[in-house]
Formats: sequence, structure tokens, C-alpha cells
Amino acid sequence: MGSALKAIHKVLSDAGEPLHYKEIARRVIADRLWETDGKTPDATINAQLAIHIKKHGAKAKFRRVGPGVFSLNGAPSPAPETSPPADAPAAASTSSVGQLSFTDAAEQVLTQLGGGQPMHSRDITAKALELGLIRTSGRTPEATMYASVLEEIQRYKKRGEQPRFHMPGKSMIGLAKSLPVGIPLQVDQHNRKVRAQLHARLMAMTWGEFEDLIGKVLAELGFVEVAVTPRRSDKGIDVRGTMVIGDAVRIRMAVQVKRWKDNVQAPTVQQLRGSLGTHEQGLIITTSDFSPGAKKEAIRVDAAPVGLMSGQQLINLLLEHEIGVQKFSLDLFEIAPNDQSDGPAAS
Repeated sequence: MGSALKAIHKVLSDAGEPLHYKEIARRVIADRLWETDGKTPDATINAQLAIHIKKHGAKAKFRRVGPGVFSLNGAPSPAPETSPPADAPAAASTSSVGQLSFTDAAEQVLTQLGGGQPMHSRDITAKALELGLIRTSGRTPEATMYASVLEEIQRYKKRGEQPRFHMPGKSMIGLAKSLPVGIPLQVDQHNRKVRAQLHARLMAMTWGEFEDLIGKVLAELGFVEVAVTPRRSDKGIDVRGTMVIGDAVRIRMAVQVKRWKDNVQAPTVQQLRGSLGTHEQGLIITTSDFSPGAKKEAIRVDAAPVGLMSGQQLINLLLEHEIGVQKFSLDLFEIAPNDQSDGPAAS
């Protein structure tokens, strides 16, 4: 696997013609030239192209030749019939790019423009807005950026995962991968092993044990009236519970659990939907993942919505709520930057 920009360059070189960023992302992933944990790889590809072009100007390797359409710099201009894929959103102008979350935008800005060094949240926000990576009607986008990064760091740490970011000083944000190798990396490697062991334990459970575990997870999430259905008469529903919001809203949830190695397919979503009672919503929890078809079926607009929780998401919840694991905390001190410390300056 190479970098995203190298992968983009190869795809455009092989294509010999301009491509929409969604098509570039599809080919990059299909050819296994680049991989990402992000949920919107097409938006990430678009953002990286936008940042690269903004940073290098006329010397950039790529150029934008139409709304969302890119080519190699120096390549012939596209023919009039060049158009985005059918599922691509209409672009307001040739400078529009896909919108990212505040944290994903921060990662892109720091990766492309940070030079391996932390940046002030104000500067990150300004660059993200300038490049069109984020869009907000809020009056304090810098505060939103800072709060979003801080919340993600806390959430990752609670799960025992290595955060994407670190905060070396007031309002300063950096990428964790730029930190020197040391104890944080060792902790991350240890926690990755624990996650794998936890997944193996889930796969070794009996069906009854796994269903009981899901009932416990729902209770930790705030569900009431949680009940594991009788094994022989559940009609595809394994656990039921009710989420109560402010003593005013009650959401009845019917849960189907799948302790599977293979991905859950669309027919399973359809079958669960057919088993729902009046005013019930569905949720499928699996130890594996979901096929693209299952994800599309779950959000079909003309049918009852069905929530999907993958094995990765389930393990995150087990870690957050310390179910099946124990958390140990250690106090780790580091020297603060000189401008952030009230102690002695380094000589």
C-alpha cells in the first residue's frame, strides 16, 4: 500500500483521462493501492487533491478540470462528455470539495500542511474552511474544531485505542503518528492484542452466552426492560429493550445477534424487518461486518430503519464500559513546551 497521492497518480496515469474523485476513490480501493479506516474515502481523496493543488499551485502534480474532476497536470483538457458518476452530488462550483467531519479535516490539514508539527486549532480551522473541507453555520468554528478533536481523543482513550491526535499545549493539535516511538506505541500494541483476544472470546461463546452478553451491553447503554427472548420462539429476535429519553420518548428495539465470521448480507436485514412488532425498530449486532448491500438495505427510505453494529463497534462498547476487560491507569509525565510550562526552561 502506498500513499493516497501516489495511488491517485497511478489511477489517473492508467486511465489516461480525467476522472471524478468518486471514480478515482473507487479504483484506488478496488486495486488495493491505498487503504483507509475512514468511512468516506472519496471525500478524503477529494480533500487530498484539493490540499495538494492549493499547496503547490502550478507545480502540483494534479489539476482540477471541472466540478469534482481531476487530471494529471499537463495532461490534455477533457472532452466535453467528461462527467461525474451518477451517484456524485452536483457541485456548486469548480472549487467545491467533499465535506469532511471536523476531525477528518484536521487530519488532512495536519498531514498535508503541518510538516509533522502541531498547529493551532485556529490555523487548522482556517485552512479547512479555506479549502472547503468543512462547512459550518456556527459562529465559532475554531471552538468546534478544538472540542471535536478533544472529544475524539477522550473517546479513543476510553476504548484503549491510540488517538489520531495529541494536544501538546493550549489549543495546539498534532498528529499522534508524528510522536517519537515509545510507551504510547507499546500501549497501543498491547491494546490491539487485547482487542483481538476479546474478539476470540466472543467467537468462543455459546449462542446463549453471546445473547446474554448483548443484553448486558444494551443495559449499559441505558436501555430498560431488556429481555433475552426464549431460544425456541424468538422468530429471529434475540433481545428486546426500550430506550427511554427524558421520560418522554420510548424507543422499542428488537435486536438480532449474529456470532458470525462472514459478513451479514441484505436478506438478513430484510428478515429482521419482517419480524418487527408494532412501533419497533430493528438492530443487528454481529461479530463480523456488513456487506455493502446490507448497509444499503438497512437505510432504505421506504422501509423501517434497521441499525447495524459491527464486531469492531461491539468491541469498542465492551472496552468503553469495561465488560470482559479491566482497565489499568498509569501516570505518565512529559516535559511541556517552554511556552506552556511555568517550570524551568530547557537550557
